[in-house]
Amino acid sequence: MENRVIELETRLSFQEDTIHELNEVVTRQQNQIDVLQEQVSELKKRVQSVSTSNIKDEGEETPPPHY
Repeated sequence: MENRVIELETRLSFQEDTIHELNEVVTRQQNQIDVLQEQVSELKKRVQSVSTSNIKDEGEETPPPHY
């Protein structure tokens, strides 16, 4: 009986360690996701500002000289 209790305590200890490690991984990944979402949002803003200001409509473009 005592051996079974010791085995259960040992398993519990390993499980607690595993849960702690997994929690650290999940927390780190969530932080990375947050940073990536901010970067994507910033890139989206930049692309929208560039596409509206630097590109003319087809009717506004002058034809190339070889026409």
